[in-house]
Amino acid sequence: MGRTFRIKVRMRRFRRQHPRIAFAIRSFMIFSATFGGAYGFVSGSRSENSGYDPNAFAIGASFLFALACLGLATLSMRLRFVNKRLRKLAAHNEALIDRNWELKEAEERARSLFEQQGDLIVLRDTNGRITFANDAYCALAGQGRGALVGTRFDFDLLEQGDSARESNGTRVHDQKIATPLGARWIAWREGYVRLDAGQPAELQSVGRDVTDRTETERALSDARDQADAANRAKSRFLAMASHEIRTPLNGIIGMGGLLLDTTLTPEQATYAKAVKSSGEALMALIEEMLDYSKIEAGKLDLEQRPFALSTLIEEITELLAPRAQAKALEIAAYVDERLPLEVVGDAARLRQVLLNLAGNAIKFTASGGVALIVEPGIWPNEISFLVRDTGIGIAAEAQQRIFREFEQADERVARTYGGTGLGLAISERIVKRMGGRITLTSEPGRGATFEVAVPLAPSQGGAGQTPFPSPDLTGKSILLIAEGIEASLIARRLERWGSQTCLVTDAAVAEALLPERPWHAVLVDRAIGPAIADRLGEVARAHAPQRLVLLTSSSRHEKQSAAFTGFLVKPLRAASLAARLALTPEVASPELAPEPPADSTSATPAKRLSILVAEDNEINALLMRSLLTKLGHRVVIAVHGEAALESWLAASSAGTPYDLVLMDIQMPQLDGIEATKRIRAHEAATGGHHTPILALTANTLVEDRYACFEAGMNGFLIKPLDREKLEEALAGLAASRQLAV
Repeated sequence: MGRTFRIKVRMRRFRRQHPRIAFAIRSFMIFSATFGGAYGFVSGSRSENSGYDPNAFAIGASFLFALACLGLATLSMRLRFVNKRLRKLAAHNEALIDRNWELKEAEERARSLFEQQGDLIVLRDTNGRITFANDAYCALAGQGRGALVGTRFDFDLLEQGDSARESNGTRVHDQKIATPLGARWIAWREGYVRLDAGQPAELQSVGRDVTDRTETERALSDARDQADAANRAKSRFLAMASHEIRTPLNGIIGMGGLLLDTTLTPEQATYAKAVKSSGEALMALIEEMLDYSKIEAGKLDLEQRPFALSTLIEEITELLAPRAQAKALEIAAYVDERLPLEVVGDAARLRQVLLNLAGNAIKFTASGGVALIVEPGIWPNEISFLVRDTGIGIAAEAQQRIFREFEQADERVARTYGGTGLGLAISERIVKRMGGRITLTSEPGRGATFEVAVPLAPSQGGAGQTPFPSPDLTGKSILLIAEGIEASLIARRLERWGSQTCLVTDAAVAEALLPERPWHAVLVDRAIGPAIADRLGEVARAHAPQRLVLLTSSSRHEKQSAAFTGFLVKPLRAASLAARLALTPEVASPELAPEPPADSTSATPAKRLSILVAEDNEINALLMRSLLTKLGHRVVIAVHGEAALESWLAASSAGTPYDLVLMDIQMPQLDGIEATKRIRAHEAATGGHHTPILALTANTLVEDRYACFEAGMNGFLIKPLDREKLEEALAGLAASRQLAV
């Protein structure tokens, strides 16, 4: 079978190669067969012994004709089939020709793109020889493609940049290379590709000229480094300036406070108070400038610690109450009871923002009052702080401007009320840093409302707790005779506790309402007038078992009418109001008990301490000696670090070690940090008594505080010195010998 197939293949090949010879042979064979058959038939039919039968001949001729027709029909069908196959082959051939043309065109287009690509493209075999290089690579190399292909040419490397490898194996790296056009930065992407099946893979390197981008990035990096250096220099300058200003301020404020403790004439007391208040104002300005510089330098760090929300708000209102009451203003706070007892956040920064807003509200309010309202925000775990006042208001066109640095509503306000214009800018940045927002709603002449909304998650430790037990006042009537912001907040709280609260501002109306029903309690604000308040208390005896008078801190020591069963001090604490209303009727309030006399600042503490003070400034040294002596302690002054170290060593050797060392940080010869390190090293070497050391520093930067702790100090006190913090530190040391500042 195979031999026959091979013979047929050879014959077909011969016919294709020699068509004329094949045609002649085929014609000769057909002619021979036809002629031989016809000649034999004619010769046979004429022979006498041929036995010719016309009928048989006709039958045979018919049969042969039928066979011929069948053969012709078969041949015709085969020809039609062959023609159909030929047409299909022609169509397929045409399609292949079109496809081949498209492939060639695509190849030319791809080659054109490949050649004219702006990126550098080069292929190398396993031996590192170039098999292809596009026009961009040849132009950068300064050589033709023919000169590069087959060589191991590569650019001279000047600097190798960062390198990385992607998950697909592609290597990405930057190189600075030397070219005829100068040094260029090229970002390479290198990976192995296989161009033909059965051929080894080649290394394809695609490079992009990123010289401009790299130089720009380096210029930006240098500019950023310079800006960081400038910020550090500015921070150090502000820290140094703060230190140099705080040091004399410590003497001004401290000596002013000591002077006010002495016997002075009214005129001298006025002057001394003016000096002290001016020093405190300058101190507040310095604090604002330092906060602003920290924010600008990006060094505003936020703590995340649990704190009591209601306690923070009440402390703020009580701290600002004397300033508000000095202007005959009311200040009140309301904390919604739906809020958690403790939340997690930066209490100090939140206090700073609210003190600034409430302080501004007091400054720009001439009559009425200021309210600090705390409610749930619109988002989960969001708390809204509203600071509302009845002041001069802010025009719409100035409401965005006041949040900019050194901006105020208008020049008239700046001249009238003063201020640097930094407080709101600092507050806004702190709030944004906490992830919150600060908004303003105001109309000129109708007051302003600042809203601070910040996310504060509830503390796990305070979950489910309540700040105080709320009294059940359901169905009980309470008459509140008062006016102003605080009265509305008190009424709001009483209604939340379930009471039927009646708020009236007129004394005559109150007297008319008293006989109408039995009242659970009557609250009278002494601000309506002492005589009127006392008369209402007498009238209410027959109608209410609890009769409370609302007082300010300045009037609480005045003689109160016996008609009242107790008093509450404004700004009102919710816990105090709840405790008072929960008491048995006609029981005197604990607040009516005589107060113990205030302790004298010169009283001798429980234990007399031996204190070493290292301070090079004479005025501050005198101030420290005076303060500590008035507190009953024994003081030794050292004017620099060497003297402090010698005095400490002498006392330790004599067996009378100091109970406390107050160490200034910046001193000549030996600074406080180094002196502390030497003291701690000596204690570690000898195993002696561990002396508590407190830093006296005017530097408020975080790194300065860390330096104090790393040197072995137990804490620090910021200049200007706060007498209360000093007393707390000394009292804690005297009680437990463990310093807690």
